[in-house]
Amino acid sequence: MRKVKVGITGIFLLISGLLMAQNVNRTPQGVKVNVAEGNFNAEVIFYSPSIVRIVKYPSVKDQMPDKESLSVTLVPEQTKIDFKEQGDDVRLKTSDMIVTLNKTDGTVRFTDTKNNELLAEKGTPSFYPNKGKADKGTYKVRQAFMLEKEEAIYGLGILQNGKMSQRNQRKYLMPGNVEDGITFFQSVKGYGLFWDNYSPTNFADDENETSFESEVGDCTDYYFMYGGDADGVVAQMRTLTGQVPMFPLWTYGYWQSKERYKSQNEVLGVLNKYRELQIPLDGIVQDWQYWGSNYLWNAMEFLDGNYYNPQQMLDEIHAKNAHMIITIWSSFGPQTKPYKELNEKGLLFNFRTWPLAGTDTWPPREDYLSGVRVYDAYSPVARDIYWKHLTRLYDLGMDGWWMDSTEPDHLDAKPEDFDTPTYLGSFRKVRSAYPLMAVGGVYDHQRATTSDKRVFILTRSGFAGQQRYGCNVWSGDIVSTWESLRKQIPAGLNFTLTGNPNFNSDIGGFFLGHYNKGWNDGSATKNPSYQELYVRWVQFGAFNPMMRSHGTEAPREIYQFGKKGEPIYDAIEKAIRLRYSLLPYIYSTSWQVTNKQSSFMRALMMDFADDKKVWDMNDEYMFGKSILVAPIVEAQYTPEVAATASEETGWDRDDNKNKSKGSMTVDFTTKKTAKVYLPAGTVWYDFWTNEKYDGGQEISRETTIDMIPLYVRAGSIVPIGPDVQYATEKNWDNLELKVYAGANGSFTLYEDEFDNYNYESGAYTEIPMTWNNASRTLTIGARKGKYNGMLEKRQFTVKTVDGNSKTVTYTGKKVTVKL
Repeated sequence: MRKVKVGITGIFLLISGLLMAQNVNRTPQGVKVNVAEGNFNAEVIFYSPSIVRIVKYPSVKDQMPDKESLSVTLVPEQTKIDFKEQGDDVRLKTSDMIVTLNKTDGTVRFTDTKNNELLAEKGTPSFYPNKGKADKGTYKVRQAFMLEKEEAIYGLGILQNGKMSQRNQRKYLMPGNVEDGITFFQSVKGYGLFWDNYSPTNFADDENETSFESEVGDCTDYYFMYGGDADGVVAQMRTLTGQVPMFPLWTYGYWQSKERYKSQNEVLGVLNKYRELQIPLDGIVQDWQYWGSNYLWNAMEFLDGNYYNPQQMLDEIHAKNAHMIITIWSSFGPQTKPYKELNEKGLLFNFRTWPLAGTDTWPPREDYLSGVRVYDAYSPVARDIYWKHLTRLYDLGMDGWWMDSTEPDHLDAKPEDFDTPTYLGSFRKVRSAYPLMAVGGVYDHQRATTSDKRVFILTRSGFAGQQRYGCNVWSGDIVSTWESLRKQIPAGLNFTLTGNPNFNSDIGGFFLGHYNKGWNDGSATKNPSYQELYVRWVQFGAFNPMMRSHGTEAPREIYQFGKKGEPIYDAIEKAIRLRYSLLPYIYSTSWQVTNKQSSFMRALMMDFADDKKVWDMNDEYMFGKSILVAPIVEAQYTPEVAATASEETGWDRDDNKNKSKGSMTVDFTTKKTAKVYLPAGTVWYDFWTNEKYDGGQEISRETTIDMIPLYVRAGSIVPIGPDVQYATEKNWDNLELKVYAGANGSFTLYEDEFDNYNYESGAYTEIPMTWNNASRTLTIGARKGKYNGMLEKRQFTVKTVDGNSKTVTYTGKKVTVKL
């Protein structure tokens, strides 16, 4: 046998190699590596071929911390992994991506299956021990990443920074009134990253790195997902954290609200006035203090005598084919039944919350504190108690819930407040998950009660995974300014890109004191400056998943702005009727959101990623996959007015010095112009005129006060519904199908029973439609599925943009229309 000489270096390398091999352990879903140099363990855990979890924790803990994710619902599926060690690297390849873990420094990088780099970690994780008693044994945790210089990223929740791409930003992420920070972003390169931590988290991006740093954690814990494009990433995020249930059809109609209706007679009077004026309306909202004083805050009962017969009120609302939702909060006054039961079990927090005073005076009187306290929504017992008391309203026939202050409100926050113990640890540890738990508690309890009525929740705050709880999140108590209107577009789009498709804002803005002559005198609705802003906000709201007018200091009903035949009134009416005409399109889109993981509000990069001009475009978007919306977001007829009200502190009523001064005469009948960019890669048609344009250019569009620029992409099939007073007034038995020639296209018309969960067991129909541009033929395919009450026979009037029209009878069998 030949003798082999091994030098000192060779022996060292041999021993190091053996030790290194011992530090790499295969697991059923991936690999675990002890990184000796960094004194931490790193685990790669595949949940699917396109979703992988990366967990790192100090070596003093031999096993991964036992952590139950509050956002993630996906159970790891068996995934085929090609495992290979190459030098210092452990390479794990699935059918969708490659994850490479460096055994020496523990860094991870992600590539597609063709080795194109997607994302790479920068450096090792940081674990700084928390010294406070409340979070003893935990760490402040941080991980940095490297992005390409020109790479655009999106998400991070509802932000009021007005930006589409979130590069070069620093944000303190947690739920708030007007901003909801979500620890998720996705890239134009087709990947997403969810940092699974619920404590307050700093996100930072600059030319050197991109990082998440959270105040409390047992480990760094994040999910990387590869979807190929923005829709794919949204789909992966929902696969990871939960799918979107269907809302009732009526929720997509028009909603009227204000701060606040003060009596049963006022509520019914508003509904009656809309029906008298024949303005479509489906929802009306009851805001706070129907319970009486602040000491009875959120009693979940009508204790104010002005609501003399709540059951009669709900019955009359329903008899007039409308629906009501009512505000409920995360806190309770000391004289309420829920407070007493929760307090007995130690399920109330002690930090200061809204309302501070027991009297409804301004400023709040510290000598008459309200005693209102927030409940521990992290506790399953507390959530049971919450629903138990909420059933008093549910049993009246209430149609949904306006869950306000689900951040929750936290006034004059002190560091020690975050030490407050909850069912799941310190408040600091789980701070960001509060809205997820509060909203989820109501959804789960109602679902357990009945499947005959879909859950609908309007709420002020959201977090990752909340899309699974039947909620629409609005952007909080924003101010009434043009700048604020402009910010709502990227706010809604970035929220959508976190996987949460349901967004809306207070149409007209919440605080408008600078448009009023005096506090709460309603003068703003007669102020031309505010009238113009309000109309443009209504037009934008018509292309949100929820169209809801709301605010303080002035009522917002259409008749407050004038009367029929006047430009402002007519413009508001036109926007509302436009919304109702698109209900078949909107409801079919809602099915695509639920069934195909699509989105309502679509940043232009979702559909036109090859056009770099749209990567950072923050004032246009697609509504569904056919309609481009370009809201007018700058004043054309009146001067813009600067904001004075505070979004964060709220209720700043001392704004006399900045009122709109004097009166002005404005001719709202004159024509103006606006610039619109049409993305490259398709032909576009003006929704109003059918005029045809090539994409990849900016055009100048003549505008009027009653018109919002809308463009439809070639190949689209857009169903137009009947003229109605409420969403379900008329069957869709004679729909107009508008066909936009110039490219092949398809559309699926979806219908079901409109307000129960029978669709989950297959009680729905789909009618597929395809347009062949070469043969100019629309094929209406055979109907799929069935449900009780479905239309057996109907007509479709098919119209093309060049004026051709044919009406056909459809009985569920394939029909071909040549145009």
